[in-house]
Amino acid sequence: MTNKIRLLITDDSLLFRNVLKNELSKDPSIEVIGMAVDPIDAMEKIKLSDPDIITLDIEMPKMDGLTFIKKLMSEHPIKVVLVSSMNISVFDALQSGAVDFVRKPDMSSDNDFQAFIKELKTKIKIASIAKLITFKGLKQKDTTAYTGSMSDRYRVKLSANEIIAIGASTGGTEATLKIIKELPENFPPILITQHMPAGFTKMYADRLDRICNIEVREAVDGDRVRQGVALLAPGDKQMRLKKDEKGYYVACKKGEKVSGHCPSVDVLFDSVAELAAKDSVGIILTGMGRDGASGLLNMKKAGAFTIGQDEKTSVVYGMPMVAYNIGAVAVKAAIEDISDILIKHLTK
Repeated sequence: MTNKIRLLITDDSLLFRNVLKNELSKDPSIEVIGMAVDPIDAMEKIKLSDPDIITLDIEMPKMDGLTFIKKLMSEHPIKVVLVSSMNISVFDALQSGAVDFVRKPDMSSDNDFQAFIKELKTKIKIASIAKLITFKGLKQKDTTAYTGSMSDRYRVKLSANEIIAIGASTGGTEATLKIIKELPENFPPILITQHMPAGFTKMYADRLDRICNIEVREAVDGDRVRQGVALLAPGDKQMRLKKDEKGYYVACKKGEKVSGHCPSVDVLFDSVAELAAKDSVGIILTGMGRDGASGLLNMKKAGAFTIGQDEKTSVVYGMPMVAYNIGAVAVKAAIEDISDILIKHLTK
């Protein structure tokens, strides 16, 4: 490869820095051009060597990772892949401009470590083609956002029988938030599959719940699907829509990867296509690869209304591009317009 990805590793552990350098340098598409011990050191080396991507831990000496990312994005925008332990600050870092994250491995487990290296290499490569998009202005729940006649109109017209299914990967944590934070509390039920490791999905759901008008939580096997609630697929389980005499519910089970992922967007979309059909909306957002594209096409063929995020506002225009190219997308839209399109569709 003529144009290698120029990488700067940032971590306060000498051992971990050297291990990362040794492992990542084995990939012919990655060139480790330097290592930094803290954000101050990293900033100096970024100015000198101008890397394409940096890896960064959230918990760092001299300056925490979140503060450093904000400083970077204002002074020297660069793509950041977080390599962090389970920390809620990861989502603040993604909002501030980090492209993606990988959970730090259990160094005593060779299987865990090798899986981590494989995932990190993949996310570095995805980050190399991603766009830097910073999401600003997100606040806690706005209790005045849907009051008066607007809220009353939605309460009368929105169909509680409709199922909304959302699928996303790289860049999707903020893209999904940007949609559902605009929705009123009485909105039809929402099912979300976001490519994310176990543990982080609970923290992500809790974060969405604090910000959005609707209730958001990590799904548990058997959860009933109901109006005003969004259920997020657990990070290590496949989530499917199910139906019995009482109505809709979700099944969240351990399973093999589908379309390369667990949870898989295709798994969710296929189940919605089969059971909810024309009484559903499918939304595919930013992400690498093709997970969700065939499932969205199945939804559309079953009569569902389908939306795909456009290239300009996607951090990675992969999943929505494939879906659009195979004819699965009825409406292509910028992320900031999707909530309005969704509401208008449901209030006709």
